[in-house]
Order: sequence, then C-alpha cells, then structure tokens
Amino acid sequence: MKKHNFNSGPSILPQSVLQQSSEAVIEFNNTGLSILEIGHRTPFFVEVIEEARSLVKELMQLDDSYEVLFLHGGATTQFMQVPMNLLDTNETAAYCDDGIWGTKAYKEASLFGNVKVVASSKDKGYTYINKDFEVPSDAKYLHITTNNTVEGTQYHTIPNVSVPLIADMSSDIFSRQMDFSKFSLIYAGAQKNMGAAGVNVLVVKKDILGTITRPIPNIMDYRKHIEAGSLMNTPPVFAVYVALLTLRWIKESGGLAEMERSSIEKSNLLYHTIDTLPQFNCKIAVEDRSRMNAVFFMDDTNKEAEFLDLCKKEGMVGVKGYRTVGGIRVSMYNALPLESVVAFTDLMKRFASC
Repeated sequence: MKKHNFNSGPSILPQSVLQQSSEAVIEFNNTGLSILEIGHRTPFFVEVIEEARSLVKELMQLDDSYEVLFLHGGATTQFMQVPMNLLDTNETAAYCDDGIWGTKAYKEASLFGNVKVVASSKDKGYTYINKDFEVPSDAKYLHITTNNTVEGTQYHTIPNVSVPLIADMSSDIFSRQMDFSKFSLIYAGAQKNMGAAGVNVLVVKKDILGTITRPIPNIMDYRKHIEAGSLMNTPPVFAVYVALLTLRWIKESGGLAEMERSSIEKSNLLYHTIDTLPQFNCKIAVEDRSRMNAVFFMDDTNKEAEFLDLCKKEGMVGVKGYRTVGGIRVSMYNALPLESVVAFTDLMKRFASC
C-alpha cells in the first residue's frame, strides 16, 4: 500500500534526496568512505558546507552582508541563543505571540533582558495572526514566527518595522518567494522543508552582532561560528549533507517560485475540500491559513476518531492533530506531491458521503 506522508516533522523528503543520501552512507563521492565517517575539516566536507551556504544565499537572494551558519540544537536552541547574542540585560525586545513556539521564544528571551509581547492571538485560541500592533522605538528587535505548525496559521504579509526583524521560519522556509533582506536574522530547523533532523540553519546580517556587553560562551557566540565557518565544533555532517541535497533539489525544481506555486495549489485544494464538506471545519481565519499545516476538525468527535482510523488504514501518515490542539493536521511541505493531497481529499469526500 502506498504511504502518503503528512508528518509535521521530521517530514517527507524528495525521493532523489533519499536515494542520493542513502548511497552516500555507503560511499560518498567515490572517496571510498561513508559520509558518516569523513572528517568534517577535510576538503570533502568543506565543499559540502560551502555549497550549502552558497545555495541558501542564492535562493534567498542575499548579499555578502549576510552570513549563513549550520548549527546544532534545532530551532528551539535559538529561542535562547538569539537573545543571548542580541539582547542586553537593560534592553527590550519585542515579540509576537501567535502560538506555542512564539510563546516559548519570548519566555526564553525574558531570561536575558526585557521582553514586550506587542501582539498576541491567544484571545481567540491562536486562530488568527494579530497584525494590529506597534513596536516600541527602543526595541532591540522584533521576533515573529512566520508559520505556526501547531495552530495552522501563517504570516502572508511580513510586517514592515523600523527595528531589526528576527524570524523563526522552521516550518515554511524555502516554501515561497519573499524579500528576505527585510530580516536581520532568520533561523529554521531543517527537518520540514530543507532536510533531515539534526541541524539548524541560521542566516544573520553581520552588522547586528557584537553590540551587547554580556560575555557570551564561545560555543554560543554567532561571531565565533562565523569565524570558524560553522566548523567551530564537529557539525552534524550527515544532516548538513542532506540539507545540501535538498537545497539542490529546490533549485533544480524551479526554485522558490515553483515551491510557492506548488504550495498554493496543494493548500487551495485541501482548504476548498474542507470548506465544501459540512462534516469538516477549519477555525483558522481564512486570510491567515497556513499553506504548510492545515489544522481542522470534525464536529462529531466520534466521527473524527473514525476518520483518523480510516486514514491509518489508507496509508495517510501523520494526520492526527498536535496533542494540545487535537483534531486533524495535514502538513504540506515542499516535497509532498500533489497526488498525496488529491488522495487525502478523495478520502475526505468518500468518508463524508457514507
């Protein structure tokens, strides 16, 4: 039976990436060595990480005022590493709280300085993006989460602000075209749109660094990682290589323009199906619905459990909602083919007609 992988992360990878990475586990680039056993400072791996860094900047159309790092710890580590590098004890940072990850981010930041939550959608159960806010003129930066994996919301217009803009793009990075130069710092766990779990990509405008007085441990200091070319300590070699293969696949498939076109097609099909079947309902404000993670429900919880059981039987993997939200969640990352969404919507129609 064919499996349709809607996991929210770690998530589906392109078949070509799976093939190439599996071959590299046996032998990498005719070296006689596995990718798992090459030295991270050898020319073999340095070429990998340099190409990956270059592709990130190319896809984002960023100049040399930005640096790209591949770091351990995933995006969650950045909840504290960002303020550690950017926020002094007597300074204030602005945060938008549009879901669980934004909440975690501002709570971690509060350990390093003052935090002002300038916008929140908690009042309506995080079912929309609060766009009505002002950023204090003395704020060191504004932090947003561009896509909320758990709640199913997404920024479709990036805020224009007069302070450095910081973004957690873990679940929608490389899924659409945008002016990435609006951001002073972007971070993302790789395991949704750009590779396997185990590495975090960070894109930073270098001129925002070095402004705080607090000592920073070397391993947490972005400047030290820039100086070392992401090789300050042993990086997650295999995860970086899978990220490189995925970045190549994005470029070869048509770049961010094609990723966006495909994303719109898949999400439009799913949301149209939800909206036309009375058994299903999506509580998210239409203008803020995520193209990456559709979160929806059935009014009859018994029917919902029955539908989820049917999904398992039909090879629909990873569609149960997040534990704190419940319902149904369908993740539609870059590598998910349209045919999987077609199969899922056909199943919804079949179930609704019974």
